[in-house]
Amino acid sequence: MSDLITEAVPVSKKMIWTGRILSSIPILLLLLSAVMKFMKPAAVLEGFARYGYAEHSIVTIGVLELVCIVLYAIPRTAVLGAILTTAYLGGATATNVRVGDPSCITTAFLGVLVWAGLHLRDARLRPLLPLTQR
Repeated sequence: MSDLITEAVPVSKKMIWTGRILSSIPILLLLLSAVMKFMKPAAVLEGFARYGYAEHSIVTIGVLELVCIVLYAIPRTAVLGAILTTAYLGGATATNVRVGDPSCITTAFLGVLVWAGLHLRDARLRPLLPLTQR
């Protein structure tokens, strides 16, 4: 298995840039979300109350969100970041489903973008998650 992972895989620049662009979407959206949690505008406070979360947890959740997305954005820690970001988005999706919010589709889709972007920009993942047959 280690030979498969370290084997040189040709990577096109188009594929890498497509992956970077796809990865930038969840990075920017979750970064904005984390910043909003730190600023605590009325809409965030109302949203947390609607979802049943205590106000004192807003900053903690914002920090977790920020850590996940920063780890994802750094190439060396991107796989760990993708795992943690997917877990975070899974919790967000579950919360949205629990209260009947249709934005659960958006959070689930962001999780797909996290892995699609990483798959395209990181050649190490392609042998582990083959989407095509050789």
